[in-house]
Amino acid sequence: MSRKRAVNSINTLSNLLSRYYGKKIIILLDEYDTPMQEAWLSGYWDEASSFFRSFFNATFKTNPYMQRGLITGITRISKESIFSDLNNLEVVTATSEKYASCFGFTEGEVFKALDEMGLGEEKQGVKNWYDGFTFGKLKDIYNPWSITNFIGKNGEYDAYWADSSGNGLVNSLIRNGSADVKKLMEQLLKGQSIEIELDEQIIFNKLEEDENAIWSLLLATGYLRVDKVERRGRLLKKFYTLHLTNMEIESLFSKMVQGWFKNSQPEYNEFIKALLNDNVKKMNTFLNKVALNTFSSFDGGNKPSKTAGPV
Repeated sequence: MSRKRAVNSINTLSNLLSRYYGKKIIILLDEYDTPMQEAWLSGYWDEASSFFRSFFNATFKTNPYMQRGLITGITRISKESIFSDLNNLEVVTATSEKYASCFGFTEGEVFKALDEMGLGEEKQGVKNWYDGFTFGKLKDIYNPWSITNFIGKNGEYDAYWADSSGNGLVNSLIRNGSADVKKLMEQLLKGQSIEIELDEQIIFNKLEEDENAIWSLLLATGYLRVDKVERRGRLLKKFYTLHLTNMEIESLFSKMVQGWFKNSQPEYNEFIKALLNDNVKKMNTFLNKVALNTFSSFDGGNKPSKTAGPV
């Protein structure tokens, strides 16, 4: 298929449907940003963004057969990126009041379902594992996929929703992020909250330039919940107090961090364990091995060291 035909494909289909049914159509586009994530991760962002900018223009802006369009995804639409050609967009995010009651299961609905399925004793555990989502000011929202799987598997706790989605982008940004990003992530994994100034709009090709974009992404994906939002300073900038959404998400990130070291050499893993356990003697043993296997006698200075090495 040629690029021109692909770009105009939905526009052409809209024309045919409109003529057949005698009225304008509604276009629903789910997970619009999934191919954009893959493009960013796989190194063909420029080609993909160029195509989708034209595709969205033909599908939504210059489509005379469309009555209304709905686009969903985990990242907020930014007019500076692939949607630069579009206008008259109404953006609704997880922090918006509008449609706040239209997402997820409420706590009452979840607890009623648990009682009906003979799992009433698991209410607190389910709350710890799967509660925590917030839409606007509406709190205690549960992910339907996790709850239905938990009930369907007779009360087995697992990271159902977190494991069902691709986390390559999040993994890459955290793993390759600065020491500050990793320290903040460590705080979150300890059950603490972090305070960040962030912009909910995300531009994919700017992700590596703005480290705070990772927190915007995690908030948009539902991996972080907002405990508090404050406007500060003369320009009323938004500062967010963020926390991992629940134990399901904590489990996801714990597995992710463990995976970073899975393919490392056993000796390196032992060194990391010694470091985390504050085992100085074991760390010295490892470093001595590295020194003996790395340095040559020709690498030393002209005079012996006056300081004794570690034993």
